[in-house]
Amino acid sequence: MTHRTLIASTLIGIILFSTLAGCLDSEEDENVIIIAFKTQDDYQNPEANPQLLADFLAEKSGYTVELYPIGSDIAAIEALRFGHADIAFLDGGSAWIAWKQHGLDAILADQKDDGSTYYNAQAWVLNDSEIQTLEDLEGKNSCHTGWLKSAGMLMPMGYMINNGIVEVTGDENDISSLRTTIEAHFGNASIPEKGDLYYSYSGAFRCISEGVGDVAFGKSTSYQDHCEGNDWCLDRESYRPLEPAFGQVPSHP
Repeated sequence: MTHRTLIASTLIGIILFSTLAGCLDSEEDENVIIIAFKTQDDYQNPEANPQLLADFLAEKSGYTVELYPIGSDIAAIEALRFGHADIAFLDGGSAWIAWKQHGLDAILADQKDDGSTYYNAQAWVLNDSEIQTLEDLEGKNSCHTGWLKSAGMLMPMGYMINNGIVEVTGDENDISSLRTTIEAHFGNASIPEKGDLYYSYSGAFRCISEGVGDVAFGKSTSYQDHCEGNDWCLDRESYRPLEPAFGQVPSHP
């Protein structure tokens, strides 16, 4: 069973369960499932086109499956909140925000080809860096994958705050205080937005590779998954993971 087929099969079960449980609002809507999904005009890899997933679901379930195009996880959450979509795929960090602030539920995690439903959040530094421990990161320049991203921000910051390595600046009950906390603890913090050069996992690794940052927050598999093969990527021996890892993050497409 392929990776995408496994996701689709799981969703079919959820759709059918929701229908039997009477979760759909009206007869007019009961045969339509709307999925909030990040779409783009062209796909270099045709298998990445979400329309294939929608068509597969429609064929297997007998329902009309429509895509609701969104540009970010925040837009996906808003689509769910206001009834524009029934299902959305979210980064683990965004899923936590959706649950914490709006009471939305996570109903499944993406399953990788090896059967795992998570990946490990890890910090990376250059091999010749003077940084040896998490405590050494204070005052250093940091490369995050984006604002409120799971492995690139929420997991490492949560771990370091809970272990007394980082002190919260501002109201700890206000999520915006995380930005002020990061800016107070690190030297210059790269917190890119979608479309920026250093956005996402590959961007964070590029950030340290090009000397912009001293530490990159990402996955334990960031080198082989998001660096290797790019013209800006250094040899594997040029990087080392910083221990300990921050914990497991639910997988997502």
